[in-house]
Amino acid sequence: MALAVKRDAGMDVPTFRRWVEARPEHERWELLDGEPVLMAPPGERHQRIVMNLAGRLDALAEPRGCRAMPGLAILRDAMDDFAPIPDVVVRCGPPLPDGYAADPLLVAEVLSPSTVSLDRGRKFDFYRTVPSLKVLLIVYSDEARVEVWRRGAEDWGGTAFGLDGTVALPELDGAVPVRDIYRGLTS
Repeated sequence: MALAVKRDAGMDVPTFRRWVEARPEHERWELLDGEPVLMAPPGERHQRIVMNLAGRLDALAEPRGCRAMPGLAILRDAMDDFAPIPDVVVRCGPPLPDGYAADPLLVAEVLSPSTVSLDRGRKFDFYRTVPSLKVLLIVYSDEARVEVWRRGAEDWGGTAFGLDGTVALPELDGAVPVRDIYRGLTS
């Protein structure tokens, strides 16, 4: 006997937010195309890159009244079935009452081999539709490479930097040497 299973239409962000509140604190979930996705714990190399990057970005952001933080979900009113969690978010303005930001200035994704297609695909496309977002950083964990995607007048343009490069961030009145992002890591 065959069993037919009806697929739900998917969660919207308000339903997801209620659902995730009941999950254990140690679990990290993001909403992608209406589906809750459990995030695996990142490896130590990944986390080192995130900490290095967040520290450098926060030092640039703070004098402007902004903050760099890991673990905030990004929202967009026009897309109610998506709430991805990038590795680092820079935002300005008053502190959020929760972990959901609709006004990021900069988003950084540190790529892991297991998430590269999602981070470079669907999430990348979503971030570029967020009206407040000016800069998107794609940081590789398996090589010293940072892609800087910046919103232009008509579209987004990208530039890649290696270990000896420096990521200019005029939005934060500063720059981050790529070498600093990979500080403390060998090979």
